[in-house]
Amino acid sequence: MSPTFEKAFKLLLSFEGGYVNDPADPGGETKYGISKSEYPNLDIKNLTEEQAKEIYWRDYWLKAYCPELEEVHPKLAIYHFDTAVNTGIKRAGQILQRAINRQGFKLYVDGIIGPLTIRALSQCHVGTLLRDYLLQRLLYYKQITDKNHLLRKFFRGWVNRTLTLYTG
Repeated sequence: MSPTFEKAFKLLLSFEGGYVNDPADPGGETKYGISKSEYPNLDIKNLTEEQAKEIYWRDYWLKAYCPELEEVHPKLAIYHFDTAVNTGIKRAGQILQRAINRQGFKLYVDGIIGPLTIRALSQCHVGTLLRDYLLQRLLYYKQITDKNHLLRKFFRGWVNRTLTLYTG
């Protein structure tokens, strides 16, 4: 596990914390951000931090192409990892592609980080990309809370989480 992943995981735990079972949360029962809806056979209540770390490395960091993004900039990998955990890997890929497209590219926004996305990424201005990534993430939260008013109670937390990534 890379030092950037270790930093991202530590930051993630500051957002996700311990055991929660909020009926309004689409993920349902969660601990360390690992949800029963995503891992129905996992004993969420008794999940250890080390087990959560393994899941995040295997199912999020690697599957969301964070090692490749880390080569562009460690902050981009951290942003993307946290977004993948919070919104899903495909949605995080779409957010990345939208951020890249703001620099004049015309990627098809399908959420798949393939050769075209990686090639365009290598041509982006990193500072602008980091800013636009977080802006696209905030726009996503606004869109889903506009569509589903029950999610509005999470909006301020999602915004604060995004701003903490920027400053952290």
